[in-house]
Amino acid sequence: MKNKKVLVIVLFVMIIFLPGCTKLLKNSENQNVQNTTTGQSLVENILCQPEDETTLELYKQNNIDVSTLPKCDEFKITSGGYEGIWTTIFVKPLAWIIIQIGKLVKNYGLAVIIVTLLIRLIMYPMTQKTAMQSENIKNAKPELDKLEKKYQNRQDNEAMMQKSQEMMIIYKKYNISPLSGCLFSLIQIPLFFAFYEAMNRLPALFEENLLGFQLGTSPLTGMSNGNFGYIIFVILVIGATYFSFKLNSTAGMGNEQEKQMKMMTNISVIMISIASFTISSGIALYWIFNSGFTILQNLLVKRRKLNDNVI
Repeated sequence: MKNKKVLVIVLFVMIIFLPGCTKLLKNSENQNVQNTTTGQSLVENILCQPEDETTLELYKQNNIDVSTLPKCDEFKITSGGYEGIWTTIFVKPLAWIIIQIGKLVKNYGLAVIIVTLLIRLIMYPMTQKTAMQSENIKNAKPELDKLEKKYQNRQDNEAMMQKSQEMMIIYKKYNISPLSGCLFSLIQIPLFFAFYEAMNRLPALFEENLLGFQLGTSPLTGMSNGNFGYIIFVILVIGATYFSFKLNSTAGMGNEQEKQMKMMTNISVIMISIASFTISSGIALYWIFNSGFTILQNLLVKRRKLNDNVI
């Protein structure tokens, strides 16, 4: 468990400090420059030219020449040259794919949904194994609980070694691989940040509308401007997050670990719930459909396990 946490922390640090990350546009007073219409903080290192006149004027006022950038529908993976491993390998290719699909379906918001689902379908074999692990651990819970009870008053090294050996036997019996559950999380983290950065740096996306909602606008800004329909993004983000975490929870890892995981899950849901008011609607779209895919996948795995047990 500790090794998993270390891997996650290392990955976060690598992502944050790799060159090419989003740079917010600052004015002469070192304050974030916002589009007054959408409430969005503009990005200095955008990937292509904005088309909105207000946005163009804001860049001009803050001495950023966007005329040298390609138009968004002409953006290429090589545009702008090399900007570091992170941007070159993750952000630009993802932005290019969103643009190409957006041109095909005539809407960049719809393109985000399609790209999200395509990536999850490609990763389905791996994520299915992760979901299966969760179900296998739940099936092993009675035996794991007995093991915890057996050694609850024994903390010596010999007892801990015996406990670990017996736990490995149970894991083998139920086909449990402790590290497999961490693998998908490690992949999800860079994917989320790549989506987050690509969407923040693509004017074609944050200037887009989908079903009457401006994708660069956060629910908080939308509701502040009198459009309370944006609350639907908050509701869907919170609902999708809660149920995806709940269905993907891993029981049977020991009472203490279960309590820790439950506490971490609750904290995560609360933090994401708060953040859902301030993230752009485009980011919310990605989160909703990504989490929705996780929910559907876990329900299918549970149904398959139930049918196998009946047989």
